[in-house]
Formats: sequence, C-alpha cells, structure tokens
Amino acid sequence: MSVFTMIKALATNIGLQKNISPHTFRHSFATHLIEGGADLRAVQEMLGHSSITTTEVYTHLDKDYLRGVITQFHPRT
Repeated sequence: MSVFTMIKALATNIGLQKNISPHTFRHSFATHLIEGGADLRAVQEMLGHSSITTTEVYTHLDKDYLRGVITQFHPRT
C-alpha cells in the first residue's frame, strides 16, 4: 500500500492528470516487452498468468502494431 501511496503522490507532484498505480507499471512493462519483440509466452511466464489470453488483454497492444505483426508473420500474407 505504501508503494501505491508514493506513486500517487509523485504523480500528483509532477502534475500528472492520468490515473497511475503500481499496476500501471506492470501493464507498461508487458506492453514494451512485446512491442520490443519479446515472446508472448515468455511475458506470460514473467507476469505469472495461467492463461495466454489474460496476457494478451493485459498488454494493451496498439491495433496498428498487431496488424503489422500479423502481416509480417502470417503465412498467407
């Protein structure tokens, strides 16, 4: 709880209007790893998710990024 309070206070001090929490860092971590080329299964393992669909939703990947990856790697494109 103290980490949550510290992050909230720091965000307020710098004038950040967006709602931020320690969980925000988890989401950002996962998203940046995947956008940087990390394997989704590896990220799933790091986050401790039992389901890959949880990890997919969790990462908030940009639709344009996903479209590009599918276009690049799908065998029928």
